[in-house]
Amino acid sequence: MHYEMIEIEIADKIAVLTINRPESLNAMSPDLLTEISMAIAELEVDDEVGVVILTGAGKAFVAGADIAEMAEMSPREAQFFAEIGGGMGMAIEESTKPYIAAVNGFALGGGCELALACDFIYASQKAKLGQPEVKLGVIPGFGGTQRLSRRVGLAKAKELIFTGDIIDAEESLRIGLVDAVYAPDELMAKAKATAGRIVANGPLAVAEAKRVMQIGADMALPHANQLEQFAFASLFDTEDQQEGMSAFLAKRAPEFKNR
Repeated sequence: MHYEMIEIEIADKIAVLTINRPESLNAMSPDLLTEISMAIAELEVDDEVGVVILTGAGKAFVAGADIAEMAEMSPREAQFFAEIGGGMGMAIEESTKPYIAAVNGFALGGGCELALACDFIYASQKAKLGQPEVKLGVIPGFGGTQRLSRRVGLAKAKELIFTGDIIDAEESLRIGLVDAVYAPDELMAKAKATAGRIVANGPLAVAEAKRVMQIGADMALPHANQLEQFAFASLFDTEDQQEGMSAFLAKRAPEFKNR
């Protein structure tokens, strides 16, 4: 598909989705949210994609929502906007593909929420993250109040959201908001290196691991363990399981077929 505000590059089963509105610091508008959601759906059914890396053009990942557009929204329009943003985050979480957020600069408001929906977050040393919505008289609307607390703990999430504070990469790493911090010129290489290690593995196994971990996080442990057991057993009916174990025993690299 042709997109106006994002770019997608695919190589070696790694897709890099770049939000490309640098003149507005990649601010999120309803149209941009729609494009990202369409791209997520497109990548989901692409067998040539095993991992998706999300990043931003210029000096921002996503600096937040487009305030000029938000300022004129009615409650009904704001509800629609939040539903699009919330749906985008859910689509990332429910995707069979792992998503890596490569936060190259500002990730504020909706940008922070976009990163939080990803499976893990790598940040540049120049990154700044936060949920400053209260400074505008509103709250996070794309899942920030829920995902941030699950990632850094309820008390720390309350502190960040109630104050609207913006924190740097090192503080984000310290509290567990991001998973690693790299020099700006190393960020994408590190994200691609991790993506490369993922796509070398059985794609059905990676997808099932993501699914059971995502669902199991909100289940009681006995039920989550049972979900894992069923998923584990189901993979023994796949060609990839046979190939993976045969390759291991033969001491050769596996050739997975995603079936």
